[in-house]
Amino acid sequence: QGHYAEAEPLYKRSLAIDEKALGPDHPSVATRLNNLAALYRAQGKYAEVEPLYLRALAILEKALGPEHPRVAVSLNNLAFLYFDQGRYAEAEPLYLRALAILEKALDPEHPDVPAFINNLALLYHTQGKYAEAEPLYQRALAVQEKALGAEHPDVATSLNNLAGLYDEQGRYAEAETLYRRSLAISEKALGPEHPRVADGLNNLGLLYQFQGKYAEADPLIQRALEIREKALGPEHPDVAQSLNNLAGLYHAQGKYAEAEPLYQRALEIREKALGPEHPDVAQSLNNLAELYRAQGKYAEAAPLYQRALEIREKALGPEHPDVAQSLNNLAELYRVQGRYAEAKPLYQRTLAILEKALGPEHPHVATSLNNLALLYDAQGRYAEAEPLYQRALAISEKALGPEHPFVATTLNNLVGFYVDQGKYAEAEPLYQRFLAISEKTLGPDHPLVATTLENYAVMLRKAGRGDLAAKMEVRAKVIRAKNAEAITVQ
Repeated sequence: QGHYAEAEPLYKRSLAIDEKALGPDHPSVATRLNNLAALYRAQGKYAEVEPLYLRALAILEKALGPEHPRVAVSLNNLAFLYFDQGRYAEAEPLYLRALAILEKALDPEHPDVPAFINNLALLYHTQGKYAEAEPLYQRALAVQEKALGAEHPDVATSLNNLAGLYDEQGRYAEAETLYRRSLAISEKALGPEHPRVADGLNNLGLLYQFQGKYAEADPLIQRALEIREKALGPEHPDVAQSLNNLAGLYHAQGKYAEAEPLYQRALEIREKALGPEHPDVAQSLNNLAELYRAQGKYAEAAPLYQRALEIREKALGPEHPDVAQSLNNLAELYRVQGRYAEAKPLYQRTLAILEKALGPEHPHVATSLNNLALLYDAQGRYAEAEPLYQRALAISEKALGPEHPFVATTLNNLVGFYVDQGKYAEAEPLYQRFLAISEKTLGPDHPLVATTLENYAVMLRKAGRGDLAAKMEVRAKVIRAKNAEAITVQ
């Protein structure tokens, strides 16, 4: 229920009773330690969590032996903590050892094993190691379907995880199929008002939002919010997440007046439920700042970005990927204000953190390179910008595939780079490729396709190719008319 302040003294009292009655090295004491640690982890109090998990692990290894299934659970908990902190290199061997213990003790096809496989897969997924994550997600799903049946709620969870991987890779049709199946299982097994149904609705809604299918996304995200408010109460952190998602949907559509109170309510809930220094509070601050930046309200955005950065550095450490996100966003604010000297070191620190934490081939590194290139581009430092754009493009193509939307974004930036320099011959094939990706991923009648055609036409006219430009303009007008008609009909 998110009543952390009420839970803490109860957990502490339970721990004290067991320590006194059973002794400090009893396995039951380890259970109490794990419970208290989980409470602190939910609140983002990571410095208090680690010694509790380490003590619990030591107790269980000593009392039960290093190959006991409960040791595997304890290793998994500690790995979770390191994952939250972005300490991926420390998390991986713990996840691997936990999985090996459980497979040996219980059998690789045991229903408890897939949860451990999924955790390892999520670690690789987060690091952009998609080729390593996918077979693990698929294996977890196969084990659960065999052991539990195709309609079990845990199968829905595994389907959702695999869908999330496909979603991130831009494999939207595959993701949608899995999200829909996951949602159907959850609704049937748990009932239409269960919080896990809200999770499924939320994920499917976000998939549609990312594709620009706002009319399809809205009722799903709205329904997820309603379920969570009813099931969990209006002040629960999961309600804040739903408010944040609905605000993000409105933000994406330029409905800033509707987004702002939702972002603010999400922030208030998180501050009250989790405390003002929790990483989720930083996320809410960041989102509200992004809304203000989009409206040109730079003076209102800056202190929110800065507070989010301070919270993340304190809670997660200066090398966490979420710290890099805050640095990047503050740098973006400075860049759009023309404060290039202040933006540059933030972009550079962002890049260094991401390369170290995620590796030099991660999609987030490509985003960081792209943003630094935009800074140099704005300063007319074209010789420095071009190799960064090209490296960003190469990384994203390799990691995400040649038709991913981020590849299209990078192509678009490189197009603008060449057009600004009058290098139309270099720009045109990139424009054509950007247009093809946009039509495939968004549909041929999407408003962004019309915008691309219009921009392409402007470039063609500059290049003295008015006939082809006119054709692009006609195509754009047809798309605009179709969308205007659709709005009228609705």
